[in-house]
Amino acid sequence: MSDEAILDAAMAVMVRSGPEAVTFASVGREVGLSAATLVQRFPTKVAFLRAALLRAWDQLDALTAELDAAMEISPEGAVAMLVAMFPTGEGETDYAEGLLILREDVRDPVLRARGTRWGEVLAKALGRRLTPDTATQDLLGRLMASQWQGAQIWWAFSRRGSAASFIGRELRDWCAVVLAREREG
Repeated sequence: MSDEAILDAAMAVMVRSGPEAVTFASVGREVGLSAATLVQRFPTKVAFLRAALLRAWDQLDALTAELDAAMEISPEGAVAMLVAMFPTGEGETDYAEGLLILREDVRDPVLRARGTRWGEVLAKALGRRLTPDTATQDLLGRLMASQWQGAQIWWAFSRRGSAASFIGRELRDWCAVVLAREREG
């Protein structure tokens, strides 16, 4: 069994039950391997969690690049990118566990650096869609990414409609206000 399949199983356990639930035994049950076999590949739980989360960052990097290449260069393209990044269906109900996972990313300096790099790439992709003015692209991209994160949290509290419709509406409203003010000067 590949390391990638094992790390994907670790992420599945993490998403379902939180980072504390990821043990060599729990992941071993998921993949049909003994805990001892997993320890041979990942010597500590910290290394195991980090490897699983780095794999998740790799996957998010790939998704971001794919969406950046596919979405139109317009504010609606920026909204579509962000809406596509939020899990739909059953993934919506895992949002609270995702916050626990984010806590792990913030605690670990290697994962925190990875998140910082991804945020910079995301801000650039969004900024290019929001304005042709290269002097304000980065700022607008970061602000939109922040609005997206906030919209996810407010949706998680209210659960009004689907996450995609709620977050999309919030981002479109944000674009309407912010981009109108930018055009005014």
